[in-house]
Amino acid sequence: MPLPDICTALWFDSDAEAAARYYCTLFPDARIVAVHRQMGAAQGDAFIVEFTLMGQRFQAMNGGAQYRLTPAVSVSVLLDSQDEIDRLWAALLRDGGAANRCGWLTDRWGLSWQIVPRALPRLLATDAAGPVLQAMMGMVKLDIAALEAAAAGNSA
Repeated sequence: MPLPDICTALWFDSDAEAAARYYCTLFPDARIVAVHRQMGAAQGDAFIVEFTLMGQRFQAMNGGAQYRLTPAVSVSVLLDSQDEIDRLWAALLRDGGAANRCGWLTDRWGLSWQIVPRALPRLLATDAAGPVLQAMMGMVKLDIAALEAAAAGNSA
């Protein structure tokens, strides 16, 4: 029996194609797979946009205003360096996004993201988890050096 296909479906009011195309500029292994237009037309507004980000499949749908994206569902991205965190953070906040706390933000379309250093799960699995968690709770954008300092018993 073949394995089922699973992808994350995202509901947008009317900007699904613009959002998908923007997200694809942010990741090295990203692409638009297909754009299905309203009423099957070759031109005009997209109904569903299929795309991938780093091998993860997504569908963005222009479904109208009756539903909204909420922080109850977010895209979590683990990154290796502070430069990568800073770049992606700034790009997702551009043109109307809003920073939250603990590495969370909402982009201009209302999609919630968690921008997380790959070091964080490792640090939370140590005896220094308490100070690391406390340091993280005081941050907006996560800072690898400050998290490492908290794990080492230093305040940064």
